[in-house]
Amino acid sequence: MKNRARLFVIAAPSGAGKTTLVKALVKRNPELRFSVSYTTRKPRETESHGRDYLFVAEAEFVRLRDAGEMLESATVFDNRYGTSRSQVEEQLSEGHHVILEIDWQGARQVRESMPESIDIFILPPSAAELERRLRGRRTDSEEVINRR
Repeated sequence: MKNRARLFVIAAPSGAGKTTLVKALVKRNPELRFSVSYTTRKPRETESHGRDYLFVAEAEFVRLRDAGEMLESATVFDNRYGTSRSQVEEQLSEGHHVILEIDWQGARQVRESMPESIDIFILPPSAAELERRLRGRRTDSEEVINRR
């Protein structure tokens, strides 16, 4: 008998290492499917549409959310993020394990609508290390780093 497909939710503050962790998990476990989130923020130099995020305009994000297309959505540091409900449900129905990389607000919403999900919260080793990582990315302003 085939095991039931599971939804894994990896949640962490920005800079805690969730992207690095998720990439390593997917690489080591080809049965995992990474759910690419929608976002309204601008892509970083190393990111591409469809691989890292689905980059959309604010109006498109709101339309998708209001139409019930989002399993979860949140505003994080002035940008919107959300997970496609149909993308997740399709992968699960095909028997694939799915992994989400989201923040705590989204994780709470997923837990409410899909309580069978497995939630994992990652913390950075320390506040000083989190600041070092955020500065090392060289993608955020001083103001954004201080807010995070």
